[in-house]
Amino acid sequence: MIPKVVVFDLGKVLVDFDYSIAAAKIAARARAGIDAQKIFSDHASILVRYETGSIDTRSFYDEMCTATGFRGTSAEFGEFFADIFTPIHPMIELHGELRKSGLPVYIFSNTNLLAVEHIRRRFPFFSHFDGYILSYQHGAMKPDARLYEVVENQTKRSAEEILYLDDRPENIATGKVRKWQAILHESPGQTRAALEKIGLPPHA
Repeated sequence: MIPKVVVFDLGKVLVDFDYSIAAAKIAARARAGIDAQKIFSDHASILVRYETGSIDTRSFYDEMCTATGFRGTSAEFGEFFADIFTPIHPMIELHGELRKSGLPVYIFSNTNLLAVEHIRRRFPFFSHFDGYILSYQHGAMKPDARLYEVVENQTKRSAEEILYLDDRPENIATGKVRKWQAILHESPGQTRAALEKIGLPPHA
């Protein structure tokens, strides 16, 4: 079946990211002895609660300050934390081709408000989607099936009509269980080749 909608993961598919960039900047303003390489691994539970909407941006900042001794303002922390992304141009171009063909395109991401606000400001392509299913807005993270139900409800398409691109095997697995057409993204070239096999983009 030719898909009726394409659903993109965000991180490592459309934009790359490197949390070590943020960790180094935060550590430079934190209490002595903080290991930059462990800032996010040691406090992963705080980030998970932020990305599931259990805490808001102010609480995330406050908890990270308590955990690390960060001495900067909330604005400084937000900029350090979010400025970790670089565009993956071949995938952004593929998104543009699909959109130009008239095929609805959606973002489906485990993410947070600081990251989304930053990406929206810095990367114009992000504004050109038909909808966004973001973990922090729905109280669940992939591969939780509840978030996939949100995608189906928002796109108003049957499972077989949804084409899903993600770099995480566990996320793809949940899509396949739901009968989505799911492609594990490993490189832009491989993903484009996989789409072309099913006739996408339509004019290719």
